[in-house]
Amino acid sequence: MSAEAARFLNSFAQALSTMALYADGHPARVRVIDTSYERLRQLQEKDATPQFSFLGLDVIYGQVALRELGEWDWGLRLANAGIQRLEFEAKVGRDEFEAFLDDALARLSMQAIDSATRSPERRSTIKFGAIGVKGSEGVLKPDEMLPTATIQYSLGEEADTIRWLHEEVQISGELPLIEAESVVRSLSVAMHGDRDIVIPLLQLKQFDQYTTTHSLNVSVLAMALAEFIGLGPKDVRGFGVSGLLHDLGKVRIPKEVLTKPGKLTDEEWGIMRRHPADGAKIIYESDRQLDLASAVAYEHHIMINGGGYPSRHFHRECHKASRLVHICDVYDALRTHRPYREAWESERVLSNIQSGAGPDFDAELATAFIQMMRQWERRVAVVDDQTPLPHMAPVVTPDGGTPAVGGLPAPAPTEPAAPARAGAPTAEPAK
Repeated sequence: MSAEAARFLNSFAQALSTMALYADGHPARVRVIDTSYERLRQLQEKDATPQFSFLGLDVIYGQVALRELGEWDWGLRLANAGIQRLEFEAKVGRDEFEAFLDDALARLSMQAIDSATRSPERRSTIKFGAIGVKGSEGVLKPDEMLPTATIQYSLGEEADTIRWLHEEVQISGELPLIEAESVVRSLSVAMHGDRDIVIPLLQLKQFDQYTTTHSLNVSVLAMALAEFIGLGPKDVRGFGVSGLLHDLGKVRIPKEVLTKPGKLTDEEWGIMRRHPADGAKIIYESDRQLDLASAVAYEHHIMINGGGYPSRHFHRECHKASRLVHICDVYDALRTHRPYREAWESERVLSNIQSGAGPDFDAELATAFIQMMRQWERRVAVVDDQTPLPHMAPVVTPDGGTPAVGGLPAPAPTEPAAPARAGAPTAEPAK
């Protein structure tokens, strides 16, 4: 059905282009609207209620990325005009379809004025708006407008989305790709709210929420480091998605094992060490185009010297994204208070990473991460999922200035702590 979906969207874009040139009633205008409407009806013969999401230059049909559209810039234009998600119900009339095209064209022509402030709207059989957090039932009710998600001031909705995403994977075994990519884009917006990059890290409140908090933080750290080493926006986002999903396999670990405050038994460690392979399989089977995220999920506990887990029969170098996420994974794990140990202060974790550069961590990436965290230390804003993320204009620069917003948690005790369960050189040995 992806071919039919792509044909419809191309006709949809052609209709909008032609409508901008010709007045109402002109034969050329009528013809392109008829063609686009017919393409929609043909698509609905196979998919009664097609749904589209526009994430930058990516176009998602249902939960599948339409790779054949490539760099289809209309998706970006529609998203900027407030049409980030588009849903058609089964009984869309031709007149209603034309009226929707008129509305879409008006939004496109006005997007430079106030597209960010316009609220989502709904017609009886056509719904459109911004991607938001879904309810616990995971579907939109027919009489609801599409909710709008924002990370302008907090990370609450992003945390809710990840919790919902994990629940969906547990129930259906499938990854809601759109919501995962939407969270990464929201985190990116939070990081670039002002002229200087900010690193918003979510603070753990309850240990049973660790996987949610950790996933968001690793995603933020991965994007920050990718940007710090000079990668382009598309790669930065890809690394962010990989960081967000790196621990997805933990949804299959029993809660009593995942949240156990004491040392794991050999049997429990065997269960724990399955999560990289489980996560990679879930991601790959949900969308095989997410091969990078799948590889990172599988490799993020493998060290440079081949140690860690899963063990491999033949040594090969892990992907750069896996090596990068591994460092971010360890940093956040050791910086977080756990039932079996206190959180480490930032400098202690950075020293740990520095000492492990080479055998455990990619030396070049480890050096870059340490430089980034020391250079951008005052740009780290530690928040929870209720406290608003403040405006980040007052950022401390190397030559001084306004006090930093946020700040790191209070330093942990300096005496030796119990090892982290993070796959780092300080972690419990992989058995």
